[in-house]
Amino acid sequence: MTRVILKQSSYDYTTLKQQCFEIMDALGGDLIERHSHVIVKPNFLIPAAAETAILTHPTVVRAAVEYVLEKGAHVQVSDSPAIGSFDKILKESGVGRALEGLDVKCVPFKTSLSVDIGEPFGRIDIAADAVEADFVINLPKLKTHNLMLLTLGVKNLFGCIVDFRKPEWHLKMGLNRDMFARLIVQIHRAVKPFMTILDGILALEGDGPGKGGIPKHVGLLMGSNNAAALDITVCRLLGIEPDLVPTNKIARGMGMVNTFHVEGEFPPIRDFRLPDAGPAPMGPEFLHGMLRRYLLPRPDPDQELCTMCGRCLQFCPASAITGDSEIRFDYEKCIRCYCCIEVCPHGALKTVESWPGKVLRRILGKSI
Repeated sequence: MTRVILKQSSYDYTTLKQQCFEIMDALGGDLIERHSHVIVKPNFLIPAAAETAILTHPTVVRAAVEYVLEKGAHVQVSDSPAIGSFDKILKESGVGRALEGLDVKCVPFKTSLSVDIGEPFGRIDIAADAVEADFVINLPKLKTHNLMLLTLGVKNLFGCIVDFRKPEWHLKMGLNRDMFARLIVQIHRAVKPFMTILDGILALEGDGPGKGGIPKHVGLLMGSNNAAALDITVCRLLGIEPDLVPTNKIARGMGMVNTFHVEGEFPPIRDFRLPDAGPAPMGPEFLHGMLRRYLLPRPDPDQELCTMCGRCLQFCPASAITGDSEIRFDYEKCIRCYCCIEVCPHGALKTVESWPGKVLRRILGKSI
């Protein structure tokens, strides 16, 4: 039976640990065998402090690790950050300090295996540690995402794509959000997380998933043995149509989630600010370039906040960013993947909508 468990929570460790253990017990944690190899996969996007709400909170990571250790298993905390060293993330986030004294291995994903995730992608490279683990425990963060609207349980497994293969996939997918969502869903299906525990206690709204977002206290801790069911439940709590998150639509279309049972009560989450998602490409493919240039929101730098650190130049899959004394965008090249906004360590990049895009949004009466 597919279960989704809701709890009102805080980062008080005594309470949080008990709640996490209860959720993990209910989701079949007793199946974790002694000496088995368990990967704990948090959201480690960029180096950031816990109070920014960009990363899975240290207390949630520690609770999951302690649970696995009590089962007598070997536990490894891993992710492939978008930018910045793994050690720096452990230090700035407080996760390294939270795990002190525990018998846990903390290393980034480095090597990949070729895995057939199904058509139309065929064989792609996925982190070997995640593929070969006996169990993967998925620890996403409740955050907005400029391209996919929200980044939750299913999207968190895109972090099993190692290093700069992630922006390469952004470039390959271009404007096709549904195809990118299909890729993410099929990566999730290949990794097969054993359970998903969502940190929505301090969430990120606005122009997430990086430092352009705004922390918002929500108080939500969730768990499920089906990440797509968890993601759909989050959308319902936020009062948005689940299929507005493309991964939900694809997962449902692939039969990965049908009926599920929600346990526990949580009040509706009010006034949660979503990113200004632009209209999806439509019409003949030869018009997509024009639609991208004139309708989709574009990344725009705040030169006063920008320090010219070069992170966005380094990560841009389309090589659309240049600059010596200040950042400049070639919007003819820009594919509107918003990777630059994700990785900017200073929150110096935001989305700006064109006036034709605003007009179309008003005509349609909703975000697409």
